[in-house]
Amino acid sequence: MSGIVAGNIGSQYNFTSTDFVNHGDNAWQLTAASLVGLQSIPGLMVLYAGVMRSKWAINSAFMAFYGFSATLIVWVLWAYKMGFGIYMLPFVGRPGPVVTMAQELGQSQLPSTNPVLFQAFPLSTMVYFQFVFAAITIIIIAGALLGRMNLTAWMIFVPLWITFSYTVGAYSIWGGGFLFQMGVIDYSGGYVIHLSSGTAGFVAAQWVGPRLQADRDESRPSNVLCVLVGAGILWIGWNGFNGGDPYTASADAGAAVLNTNVCTAMSVLCWTVCDMLYYKKPSVIGAVNGMITGLVCITPAAGVVAGWGAIIMGIASGTIPWASMHIMGKKVEYFRRVDDTLGIFHTHCVAGFLGGFCTGLFATVEGCAAFAIANLGGAIEGNGTQVWLQVVGALFIVGWNIVWTSLIMMFIKYVLHVPLRMSEEQLLTGDGMIHGEAAYVLVTAPKLLPNLLERAF
Repeated sequence: MSGIVAGNIGSQYNFTSTDFVNHGDNAWQLTAASLVGLQSIPGLMVLYAGVMRSKWAINSAFMAFYGFSATLIVWVLWAYKMGFGIYMLPFVGRPGPVVTMAQELGQSQLPSTNPVLFQAFPLSTMVYFQFVFAAITIIIIAGALLGRMNLTAWMIFVPLWITFSYTVGAYSIWGGGFLFQMGVIDYSGGYVIHLSSGTAGFVAAQWVGPRLQADRDESRPSNVLCVLVGAGILWIGWNGFNGGDPYTASADAGAAVLNTNVCTAMSVLCWTVCDMLYYKKPSVIGAVNGMITGLVCITPAAGVVAGWGAIIMGIASGTIPWASMHIMGKKVEYFRRVDDTLGIFHTHCVAGFLGGFCTGLFATVEGCAAFAIANLGGAIEGNGTQVWLQVVGALFIVGWNIVWTSLIMMFIKYVLHVPLRMSEEQLLTGDGMIHGEAAYVLVTAPKLLPNLLERAF
């Protein structure tokens, strides 16, 4: 019955034909997008709430919640086409909305690629899939700013950063821009998402300034189990993060998922061993950081490296970012002065660059062919040029984010005259002053006892 009704409506209004849709590809793409969405809400929301002191749990989760919501509106009104639309400049597409039914039902394509690449699912699927990547990027940035950024400033920062920074990286590498044309490989966002968010988060943290010294000194998580729940959602959600980027339910998607998990598991083991050797005990929070660096490191390479390459990358991601965080981060004065709350620079910028560099080393000819790109593999295949292409891509992403994150912060502070930091009273009180809410409401026994007795009798 529904098919007959749909047919009648379609003939009456001349809807776009959907014969191009491969139902398996469309189903997998929507599933992958949903998995990535879950990484943000509730994944990072729960992780942020658990890893911060209890007085910051609500504010930390809300920054992620707001970032997810605001990014979607910006995305459908103008930002998607800046990242994946028609050519305007070598590094950005022409802005425009995706809000009509004809657009949503039409076939997805990347009009700036040469030749134009079409996907076997509708544009609405593509827009949502790319949105959840943009959203998690801005939420990662929030991790560097937790515990002191003025919420009004954050609400302004989100749409501006998505517009002027994220879309440029997305178009340049994924949408057919100049780095795409050069042959830079970023399978799922090691550069577009993690290198950019790690850089932007660190720069933004410098502009906002540090937390109260008391918060920095007493920074134990309020709920380690919540951290583990959020981390688990993040890890399993990464199957959609990396498995969805071939834009088809292909063999390469399966390889990407397996490599993602292999690299991550190895990274967790290596980070844990480093903690045990250096601090004489394993740390749950440390293991979660090792998980994140493994996921980040494999992201630019997931479907183009072999399993042995994923293992090597897991060893690197479990040791190099560990050293960056625990040695350089604690002994270099500049890194101690900039209060990057959750160490986003180390877990995303360092790990993202490391992953991109390793992609230039370990990308295979077979993996590139399965991903439908013309690259000749990495240095392991005799194509040492790929390493330098990866470095060039990384330098562009880092440079662009340093400049534009700073410009946005200056605009908010000096042009709009909106403080970047909370007031001293808000910094001292936390959630109660900012939101009028608390994450953990404890009822004392004297107040609880009369209620229990009243119910009993």
